[in-house]
Amino acid sequence: MENCLFCKIAAGEIPSRKAYEDEIVLAFHDIAPQAPVHVLIIPQRHIMDAYHLEKGDAALLFHMFEVANKLAAELGIAEKGFRIVTNIGEDGGQSVPHLHLHLLGGRSLQWPPG
Repeated sequence: MENCLFCKIAAGEIPSRKAYEDEIVLAFHDIAPQAPVHVLIIPQRHIMDAYHLEKGDAALLFHMFEVANKLAAELGIAEKGFRIVTNIGEDGGQSVPHLHLHLLGGRSLQWPPG
């Protein structure tokens, strides 16, 4: 997508503090973290949100969760627990229309989240 912020980050047009990258996904630290650990995991290709996933995207989604688990272990939050969140649409709190997972941890996360 032409003006997608996350597409520009994935393309290297906008710098990010990368936590992980391969040909399928990019993970980078959020610029406005909501927890001591707050990493965003995005597909390299543009998908608007989880609502727009297709049957053929199952492997991509599984890989995104694999990367989240790997990073949780590497960043020291796997042992005590962490949260993985995706938002869909404006009312769901999605601020960038590109599928992404939030990996949050490093403190007690309350429910409901707000």
